[in-house]
Amino acid sequence: MHSNPDAIDTGPVPDAQAGQPAAAPLVDPQDVSQAEVPGSEQPGRGRRRSRRSRERSEVAASPQEGQAPSPQTRRERPPRRDPDRALRAAYQFEDVVAGQIDADEQDPMVELPKRVLTPQPESPKLHKVLAQAGLGSRLEMEQLILEGRISVNNEPAHIGQRIQFGDAVKVNGKPLRVRIAPPPPRVIAYHKPAGEVVTHDDPQNRPTVFRKLPKLFQGKWQSVGRLDLNTEGLLLFTSSGELANKLMHPRFGLEREYAVRVLGALSLEEKQRLLEGVALDDGMAQFGAIEEAGGGEGVNCWYRVTIAEGRNREVRRMFEAVGHAVSRLIRIRYGAFMLPRGLRRGAYVELDGWSNPLSPSIRS
Repeated sequence: MHSNPDAIDTGPVPDAQAGQPAAAPLVDPQDVSQAEVPGSEQPGRGRRRSRRSRERSEVAASPQEGQAPSPQTRRERPPRRDPDRALRAAYQFEDVVAGQIDADEQDPMVELPKRVLTPQPESPKLHKVLAQAGLGSRLEMEQLILEGRISVNNEPAHIGQRIQFGDAVKVNGKPLRVRIAPPPPRVIAYHKPAGEVVTHDDPQNRPTVFRKLPKLFQGKWQSVGRLDLNTEGLLLFTSSGELANKLMHPRFGLEREYAVRVLGALSLEEKQRLLEGVALDDGMAQFGAIEEAGGGEGVNCWYRVTIAEGRNREVRRMFEAVGHAVSRLIRIRYGAFMLPRGLRRGAYVELDGWSNPLSPSIRS
């Protein structure tokens, strides 16, 4: 049986399902030699010959004793993952205590991150989306556009127009539901300096963090939590309100890690109170961990603390509840996000390639 030259190529044959034999490929008999056509040989001889050929091939392919495997048979090992790479690329509590985070501000050798957002993938063209919706061919959709029968956001469409998620498309005045995937959420890490407020409009006209952020072509930046006026460090922004809500919601319990410089050392009793919970005006609050790093300047002491919520000035109020004033407060981690090394105060960097922000913390 010869192949039909007018047959349409339907693409690759899907893989066989589990438990079922894979379908044999379609082959034109004219393209197969007489020795490969079943029934062209004497019974039994073809099977013996093919079995011997396979045995010779296996012997030739397998490495002999005392010989190294050939490059074709040697299996390449995947590159080894470095679990500490993320830690080295971010500031640690020890860097804050040692003054490295301040020294990098003046170091000209520190490589600055790019202050440009990566370009978004191009949105699809209108006539292609309409054709995929089953209204006709692309040429027919272009003709409808030329005739003025299609509108986008109540404006007449034009040839070559691209549409994006959220656009309202109408055909002959009737709404058409089109499927366009929403753009992926964008996340940036901002190194907030002291003296900036986390708000769009400040009645006192103080500098805000939003004035230094890049412009979004669609939507606006949502801050993931807040830092008070005198607190510095990692502040996350995202273009997705849903993602921002998940990162802030108490039920996910994302840890925030802070480097805290306080006046005077904590006693064992005061540490235990902070770990078990202290009473604040808006309820009980407690740290997940407290780690002492020794003395700072004079009678100042540095502590690394973690907390799973973000109420207003919560860390400062907790230390004040046990009789210690906070002289400096720096956030260095939010969940799995860490303050990138070399990111200077007032600068931002886009976090591309991040996986699941709700995954367990890198360091607890």
